[in-house]
Amino acid sequence: MTSELMSLTWVITLSAVMWVPYVVNTIMVQGLTNAVGYPDDPKPLAPWAQRMKKAHYNAVENLVMFAALVLMLNALGISNTTTVMACNVYFWARLVHYLVYTAGIPWLRTLSFTVAWLCVVALLWQLF
Repeated sequence: MTSELMSLTWVITLSAVMWVPYVVNTIMVQGLTNAVGYPDDPKPLAPWAQRMKKAHYNAVENLVMFAALVLMLNALGISNTTTVMACNVYFWARLVHYLVYTAGIPWLRTLSFTVAWLCVVALLWQLF
């Protein structure tokens, strides 16, 4: 497995477990029955859980581009120091984004999102 595919595996793993804390908060706040059902007027989640849910949605939305680029680069046999570094940095930037978004730290949230986006641009650039 290439380094880029390993990074993609870690990004997918991170995205696959991001939901757990905010679902636990949903169960704690709304109760199990309402958490698995469709209550008419659900109680709001804790502010951190609301932010975490938004961070998770953002991660999934951006995973589509990242995964497509990594898979295209792999199919074309393109692997170099830029692609390896961009994939590694992307993972850490997305992890930081998730944590600082949850903590409600706006400037770091934006900075980490931008770093991840620049990694996507770097990967895209390698295709051209």
